[in-house]
Amino acid sequence: MTSSSSPSQDTTRLAQDYPDGLRADALMEEDVAWSHEIDGERDGDQFDRSERAALRRVAGLSTELEDVTEVEYRQLRLERVVLVGVWTSGTAQDADNSLAELAALAETAGALVLDGVIQRRDKPDAATYIGSGKALELRDMVLESGADTVICDGELSPGQLIQLEDVVKVKVIDRTALILDIFAQHAKSREGKAQVALAQMQYMLPRLRGWGQSLSRQMGGGRGGLATRGPGETKIETDRRRIREKMAKMRREIADMKTGREIKRQERRRNKVPSVAIAGYTNAGKSSLLNRLTGAGVLVENALFATLDPTVRRAETPGGRLYTLADTVGFVRHLPHHLVEAFRSTMEEVGDSDLILHVVDGSHPAPEEQLAAVREVIREVGATDVPEIVVINKADAADPLVLQRLLRVEKRSIAVSARTGQGIDELLALLDNDLPRPSVEIEALVPYTHGKLVARAHNEGEILSEEHTAEGTLLKVRVHEELAAELAPYAPAPAA
Repeated sequence: MTSSSSPSQDTTRLAQDYPDGLRADALMEEDVAWSHEIDGERDGDQFDRSERAALRRVAGLSTELEDVTEVEYRQLRLERVVLVGVWTSGTAQDADNSLAELAALAETAGALVLDGVIQRRDKPDAATYIGSGKALELRDMVLESGADTVICDGELSPGQLIQLEDVVKVKVIDRTALILDIFAQHAKSREGKAQVALAQMQYMLPRLRGWGQSLSRQMGGGRGGLATRGPGETKIETDRRRIREKMAKMRREIADMKTGREIKRQERRRNKVPSVAIAGYTNAGKSSLLNRLTGAGVLVENALFATLDPTVRRAETPGGRLYTLADTVGFVRHLPHHLVEAFRSTMEEVGDSDLILHVVDGSHPAPEEQLAAVREVIREVGATDVPEIVVINKADAADPLVLQRLLRVEKRSIAVSARTGQGIDELLALLDNDLPRPSVEIEALVPYTHGKLVARAHNEGEILSEEHTAEGTLLKVRVHEELAAELAPYAPAPAA
């Protein structure tokens, strides 16, 4: 894709570079239909798959020009969209990749991408994002293609949204609203739905619009009987106040739900069970890797943000040590700060872990950008001190030169394929080596009447050797200090 300063070439159409139109496949691996025979062994039963494919009502973000209150059948009414981006820095390939990712997001939300344009500018126009002249060209493109929505590759101010809609005469949304809509469709748990609702209200609060009676003053309050004491607040001010009240209530509910997860974390800490968090870019293969390592049966789909709710599963290293593996929400470039704030309690799984498996898509056109985007969010949640292993997934579909480059640049990295199982054994060995080990090594002859101590040694420590004798179980283990103190009375007397 190229750009020039001439009016006719400033805006370049992606349809010329992609004959079949902008598809999500431009961003992701080849789209292979899931089948129980082929993928069932790797990904489990996939209980969520039939529900995800079923027709259901979705109460998404409504930004229609008219006051639309009814819900949509998202899979029946596919919105026809045109994408528009502003190229302010970087190379033309970077701009192409960004718009291709926006196309993948739009298709994940259930839209049909008709066309896409990029304009070269030093900075977005303060009034209409792309400038008045290009806005008129965009209006002609919308009329020609029959689109009903324009999606901008950036976060637009309320004024930019209104003024661009006034020109193109169709609904305009930005990247943030699109991601919020995807999250609203895919959230399943009570906490996930609450977090998405909070992020939506944070986004919509400054973008509420009023017209007609919405901007007129309401009756004043006061105790004056029939005579009121002057104009009260407008309806739009009332709406904003109610939204703020709902946001405060939602934050309290999320804080209450956080308590339950914190109790579970404390239980794991008390039992000295190491924890590993899987973090990474959306659609990098985090859920596939979790299924491959633990058989969790989490939904795997070739779509962005297919899974939102964190999944924690118990796993075991090749050496027999127990640990927990947590799948977290995927990240994306320019992840809306509303979502980072709303999902902060969920992302704490990353900060509280002993090790991060940072999954990156090795077949992606720009894997280094994925790494940078995820690390930016990890910094925001305060998890920079947690050790990290970079897991380069989809090695079977990646360019060998790209794999070599990533393995050379990232010192603690490994190439795997969750689809074929390539490199999984090496990853498990690396996990076993990098997980924190109990600090005390002790030998004890535990009587058979104290079998609970042997069970705790298996669950909480690392068994170096075990032998069953006439007097009891002879253990050589590495355990934490508390358990070592309980095993100390059974330590064999030193030889004379």
